Amino acid sequence: MKVESILRSKGRDVQTIGSTVSLVLAVHQLSSMGIGALVVSDDGHRVDGLLGEREILRGLAKHNVGLLDLQVHDVMDRSPRLCSSQDTIRHAMAEMTRTRNRHLPVVDAGRLCGLISIGDVVKHRLEELELEALVLRDVAVRHR
Repeated sequence: MKVESILRSKGRDVQTIGSTVSLVLAVHQLSSMGIGALVVSDDGHRVDGLLGEREILRGLAKHNVGLLDLQVHDVMDRSPRLCSSQDTIRHAMAEMTRTRNRHLPVVDAGRLCGLISIGDVVKHRLEELELEALVLRDVAVRHR
C-alpha cells in the first residue's frame, strides 16, 4: 500500500503557517485546531520547514519565556523528512521510526500535497490487519 491510500481516506488538507508568524499565533493555531504540527510554507506549495510540539518544547527549553517573542523560523525544523504519495506506507513508517518524527509532509513534484502522522500510519496498518484477518477467517470457514 502507498501513502496515497492514506491521503485518499484522510484528505489532502494541510495546515500551513508562514515562517515569520509569531510563535504565539502558531501555538494558538495548533491548539485551536487540535493538531500536532504545521508545515511551514511561505508560498503554500513548498515545504520550508515543520513546526511541531517538539520544536516548541525545545524552543521553550532554550529561550524560556522569551520564546513568546520569537517567530516560527526561529524554532522550526528546517530540514524535515519528506515522503511522496507513491512511497509505501511501510517505508513511511520505517522512516518515522528511524528518525523519531511523528509527521511527514507529502511532496510530489516539489509541491506539498499532504501531511501524514504516525497516528494515520498506525490506523491504516490496523485496518489492513483487520481486513487480512477477516479474509483468513473467511478462507478457513470455506475450507471446513
